[in-house]
Amino acid sequence: MIASIRGILSAKSPNQIVVDVNGVGYLIHVTPNTAAKFSSGDEVAVFTAMVVREDAMTLFGFLTSLEQEIFDLLRSVTGVGPKSALAILGSLTTAEIASAVALDNDAAFKAVSGIGPKTAKLITVTLAGKLSHLVLVEQPSKTAVETDFGSVVAALMSLGWPERSAQDAVREAAAQVKAGEGRDVVLRLALARLGGGKSTLSGGH
Repeated sequence: MIASIRGILSAKSPNQIVVDVNGVGYLIHVTPNTAAKFSSGDEVAVFTAMVVREDAMTLFGFLTSLEQEIFDLLRSVTGVGPKSALAILGSLTTAEIASAVALDNDAAFKAVSGIGPKTAKLITVTLAGKLSHLVLVEQPSKTAVETDFGSVVAALMSLGWPERSAQDAVREAAAQVKAGEGRDVVLRLALARLGGGKSTLSGGH
């Protein structure tokens, strides 16, 4: 399994890059946003997922390990192949994907080319709870927000939201949680606020 690649960019198109590693060129499928980050001759470092099939071994590349992990989670959904998973990451940010799953907003996935209504619904159902587990890791946080939910703030920041916005959303969400409810509920409430949804998720999973 090839988990990451570092080398010199020798060629690219909107959906592919070729990275030269000691004279060996690796063709890597990427989103247009990822391809746009690099120019020919740049030193490139990407996280990768290798998909092995009978007729091919294909590499998919990502700027962050979070994108890589979400790619693998998307592929676990029935009907979502690697190209569809990459298309979702090309159309939605990691924050938007997390919000859509947390809010059961399958419309966000239906808007992606190639994703039908049934598959879109399967994504929200299959991944429910899995993204919060992915980002809610214990890690040092520079923000206390007068609560014990600093790791939720860090998780939201890792998904792309500004620190102040994450702090405000978590503070409001923490004020609504019931006794015994944990960080997963706070994350769902905070995502609802950041995504413009109504905060009616307390106690729901």
